[in-house]
Amino acid sequence: MSLEELSKTEFHLDRHLIYLNHAAVAPWPQRTRQAVQSFADENATIGSRNYLRWIDHETELRKMLASLINSPSGDDVALLKSTSEALSVVAHGLSWQAGDNVVISNQEFPSNRIVWESLSRYGVEVKVVELSSAMTPEQALIDACNANTRLLAISSVQYATGLRMNLERLGEHCYQSDILFCIDAIQSIGAVQFDVQKYHADFVMADGHKWMLGPEGLAVFYCRPESRDKLSLNQYGWHMVEHAHDFSRMDWQVAQTARRFECGSPNMLGIHALRASLSLLLEIGMDKVEARVIENSEILIKEIQSSQNLQLITATDEERYAGIVTFRHNKTDHESLYQWLMSKGVMCALRGGGIRYSPHFYTDYDALHRAVAMADSYVQQ
Repeated sequence: MSLEELSKTEFHLDRHLIYLNHAAVAPWPQRTRQAVQSFADENATIGSRNYLRWIDHETELRKMLASLINSPSGDDVALLKSTSEALSVVAHGLSWQAGDNVVISNQEFPSNRIVWESLSRYGVEVKVVELSSAMTPEQALIDACNANTRLLAISSVQYATGLRMNLERLGEHCYQSDILFCIDAIQSIGAVQFDVQKYHADFVMADGHKWMLGPEGLAVFYCRPESRDKLSLNQYGWHMVEHAHDFSRMDWQVAQTARRFECGSPNMLGIHALRASLSLLLEIGMDKVEARVIENSEILIKEIQSSQNLQLITATDEERYAGIVTFRHNKTDHESLYQWLMSKGVMCALRGGGIRYSPHFYTDYDALHRAVAMADSYVQQ
């Protein structure tokens, strides 16, 4: 089935909507809706009779996520509640010394700032790097690192401006300098190809409810095997031990795999849903998904550039955008424009001092043209 045919089969959005908000919360494909309905029917009629099959789905989801990020094994993948939880596992799992520092950027989503600022109680400094004034964002981050830098934390794509980072360059620097590399990949995984090995990533986290087209409440947390024992555990329960289903066993040890970070019962509803959503992305192939996401971004960029009323905020250099395109209106305030666009069915977001559009692979070309034309023609009442 072609990409266009799959798009029509899988996405049945309200015809009055132009959905350009995948960087916030994405709509579900039909297969995900059906998976959730089937799981609900199963629970309502036979309860947990098929629990062993549910466990198989859990194992399969780990393998799918590993494939999506090019992890060597599904054993390196933990299923947590959110990106924020995964960041907290890292921040409060590492052993810190007074004088240590963490390097971040000035464009981070609050989750990738607050968690590091919370380490001030241990005497840890957070070095916030201005990205826009540097020759390259990566060089600015690298220049901020010193002998006391324990960790560099960065979003793969900045949530507000859409700035795409060169993770390979940052990862190579961290690897050579013995600095831990932590990537908030929530605006990349599911939109573009992602490779934890190429990036020398120690830790990667991302919720499933954005570009992965899944539900809220379930996130991937990748932890490089060599970095796993560097994280002390602050949550304990039955699911994070080596022999998790041997409930009568009195002795226990922490699981050797990334499951050690999952203290309690898995989110089986979320697992069924995200498994279905990822099956669509993997069926298409992330190379094709990325190509269409980039193409849709380029269409928006070119049309915004051709407008006399709109001004791009997102960088236009090659390989500096991924799926987020943010702009402002020259003749009106962005809050009024946002409210008007939403009232007209253009699902977008108010971010970075402007309007953020974030189309996925299935977004219709005509919808992109109409969304830009509507913003361009807006006259404040």
